[in-house]
Amino acid sequence: MSQAQAAVETEQDENSKAADLLARDSLRILPLSCIPLETAPLQRARIVKNVHLQGVVEMFQDESTGSGQLEPDQLPTYYGWDPNKEHVDLRRIRALASLSSYDVYSLRIELRRLGIDVNDHEALTLSEEKSKELAGYMKTFTGPLLQQVYGSGEENIQDFGQLVAMFASPNREEAQRNLQKLADKLEIDLMEVPAFLEDYADTFLSLAYFKECMDQVVPDVMSFLENIGDLKSNLQLQRTTGFLETCDFMEPRLNSIITSITGRFERFDQHTKNLWDNVSANSFQRIRTMIKSHHKTVGGVLCGLTTKMDAWETKFGTISQGAAVVARADFIMSDMRHGIARLEELEKSAPDIADA
Repeated sequence: MSQAQAAVETEQDENSKAADLLARDSLRILPLSCIPLETAPLQRARIVKNVHLQGVVEMFQDESTGSGQLEPDQLPTYYGWDPNKEHVDLRRIRALASLSSYDVYSLRIELRRLGIDVNDHEALTLSEEKSKELAGYMKTFTGPLLQQVYGSGEENIQDFGQLVAMFASPNREEAQRNLQKLADKLEIDLMEVPAFLEDYADTFLSLAYFKECMDQVVPDVMSFLENIGDLKSNLQLQRTTGFLETCDFMEPRLNSIITSITGRFERFDQHTKNLWDNVSANSFQRIRTMIKSHHKTVGGVLCGLTTKMDAWETKFGTISQGAAVVARADFIMSDMRHGIARLEELEKSAPDIADA
């Protein structure tokens, strides 16, 4: 291999690693580099959700050529696998393609259910950049605990990282006092505090992550619904076979999904606020169990909505409002409608949340 070829491959590997790092924060992308597979070239691919909310294998993606995608059942022909025997990689890819979301929290649950280990467990955590980005959301969950434990005497503690740092203080007596104070408040043994802190941070980071995803996609959905309303008033589209029927199908379902999922987060907030009234390890575990039970459905619904809205923005985001009305109507009927009923059913399947 020449130096030039080696340099190109090195650059491609670095670009691939950077893309995989960003994908860890995504709802709709699963880099196969983290999944044990027998077919080495396949590990450079990704599973992504397309506009129909189907999991497909993305072999390449760039601005000039777009996205090269294969359905899982096309892989045997592509790689020359034995057509008379299901390849182990095909079985694994089919299972992964069927998942509702590829966010790290849903994946932890689903990969365990499927019996699939990962090459790098860090692949099932948010990137450091995303964790920092969520600091504002995290203050909602960390602030009350810090206030409960330290009161007004520890006003310099602003986030969870600072609290953990206090426990690693070079001043061993100070660190011990802080650990004991927290253990007493939570009614747990001193040795259980580090594990509690790890679970606590991860649980509420997941809630912060999904809350940010929801806050980003809900305005896009509302804007899309307004766009549908404008298109319905177009006389030409009113005479287009199936268009008004499609709108009447989509509007109530999208409104129902948005109302339901925002209501879920309001109830999460209520339960979280009540936690501080009598915080303990047991009360936290109840909250933790409740939040984890919603990871798959919250992730799946937000993944579906985000995928749909991203596709709409990609196709029409640079086109002025009121233009390309026929193309918009066609895209709504052919692509945007597909999978909406499944999203509604997924949202309805979410576990009940008792009133706080």
